[in-house]
Amino acid sequence: MAEILIADDDEIIIDLIKFRLESEGHNVVAAVDGEAVLALLQNYRPDLIVLDSMMPMISGMEVLTMIKRAPADKNIPVIMLTARKGEADIVAALEAGASDYLTKPFMPQELITRVNLQLQQKANNAASAH
Repeated sequence: MAEILIADDDEIIIDLIKFRLESEGHNVVAAVDGEAVLALLQNYRPDLIVLDSMMPMISGMEVLTMIKRAPADKNIPVIMLTARKGEADIVAALEAGASDYLTKPFMPQELITRVNLQLQQKANNAASAH
């Protein structure tokens, strides 16, 4: 079981992802804007973040940049889940440190598989570091 933070301004998407991840045994916390994500990260260390690019207050790209600059958060895998399909958007997110990029509309099972792959990779990296 992993701690997963979902950040999206669409409550329906949050509910869908939360339901699917919780049915896989994960614990899920949700935020509806970039400020809420950064506030949560003050006292919460998720194992993975699913991050929308287009959110109010602070965009997902800005949040991603801040996460990757913060020593305590920089190793948290971030999967961008966004309607932005342009090559420049995808490349910018990956270059900024996103672990994966998935566009909306998305297949829920594909997201679950990508989440599980990122969590496994994180676990493998932690094991090889010891």
